[in-house]
Amino acid sequence: MSENRTEIASLGEFGLIEQLTKNIELQNASSILGVGDDAAVIDHFGKQTVITTDLLLEGIHFDLMYTPLKHLGYKSVVVNLSDIYAMNAEPTQITLSIGISNRFSVEALNEFYEGVYAACEKYGVDLIGGDTSASQKGFVISVTAIGEVAPDKFVKRSTAQKGDLICVSGNLGGAFLGLTLMEREKRIYLENPQLQPDLENESYIVGRLLKPEARKDMIAFFAENEIVPTSMMDISDGLSSEVLHLCKQSGLGCRIYEEKLPVADEARKAAFKFGLDPTVCALNGGEDYELIFTLKQEDYDRITLNEEISVVGYMTDAHEGSKLLSRGGNSFDLTAQGWQAFHV
Repeated sequence: MSENRTEIASLGEFGLIEQLTKNIELQNASSILGVGDDAAVIDHFGKQTVITTDLLLEGIHFDLMYTPLKHLGYKSVVVNLSDIYAMNAEPTQITLSIGISNRFSVEALNEFYEGVYAACEKYGVDLIGGDTSASQKGFVISVTAIGEVAPDKFVKRSTAQKGDLICVSGNLGGAFLGLTLMEREKRIYLENPQLQPDLENESYIVGRLLKPEARKDMIAFFAENEIVPTSMMDISDGLSSEVLHLCKQSGLGCRIYEEKLPVADEARKAAFKFGLDPTVCALNGGEDYELIFTLKQEDYDRITLNEEISVVGYMTDAHEGSKLLSRGGNSFDLTAQGWQAFHV
């Protein structure tokens, strides 16, 4: 970061908002009126509107000791867009509100917004409003994402059927392993600040943590192949936690096969190096932002050519329970050991 430090107080709230939003260009026809008025105006022209919101708190959801502000801005947007894609919808707008203390300079906030705008550009969404406020302690980020979907094409969590295939996009466990590495390096640094962090060429797992991507490509794939999942959600708290949500809300049980869980080679090697079980990381690690969805069995042929989709199990009657079938042929109850929001 440059040596120049502009105090936020020198701009005032409206000056700060103007500074951070001066270069916005709207990309979507549905964005009628954006930043600069009392409220934004959107019109989705006959499509249904999908809305989601997320709160990210310093010290709970992110650690600025190892999270660059630009990455944090990018991730703040992406994690919300992931929820829109999880409804089988296309995100079109976001609002962003932040609470900041005076330890942040205008330059630091510009860096954060650079990441926000990079994500907006990549995913074709418009930043159309928000708020800035003083925060006594820590950095507070609230993002609301708005999307559109053709009437009745949205996909809920509660509509899976017995016999449906359980599928996931991409690979699992990488973000948790990235977090494990960063937390280890932080502890070493705090004990000995002279030591330089050693990320051991682990760019894959670090990237999965600091710069996740939302699965826009999956929604495009579904549309092109006329696939409508029977249920869907994104994987933010770990696969076992999310599949149990689908089971509970659909009134079903499931079978998940350990050998089918998609884990990248880089993540598997990192897990062994840290003395962790890759299966446990895939099931219980959070923040992968992949999609978990269910499909009718007759749709199986439509997904076989997509290497980004793994079939990991199937839905059963509720009385059969939710089970993991291990490589050794044993059966275990699936438990949600993902991230617990209120056990801090």
